[in-house]
Amino acid sequence: MAEAVYLLCALTSLVCAVLLLRGYRASRTPLLFWSCLCFVGLAVNNVLLFVDLVIVPDYNLRVLRAATALTSLVLLIYDLVVAEAK
Repeated sequence: MAEAVYLLCALTSLVCAVLLLRGYRASRTPLLFWSCLCFVGLAVNNVLLFVDLVIVPDYNLRVLRAATALTSLVLLIYDLVVAEAK
């Protein structure tokens, strides 16, 4: 059951990224672009979670998962702090 939740979370993050990209293409608002990149990273993070816990449970991908989550959130914070100040 947990495996399905991991995949559904990845799918949801990917759908959010696609919708944000469509919004960005229509309005060219930078916040939508950076939010899209954040959700792509979160989708990758969820896929890595599935791989880590289900496919190869013998390997520890915790550091890689944390790095993708951190990178995703840093992209969003960058836009909120730096890019919006311009």
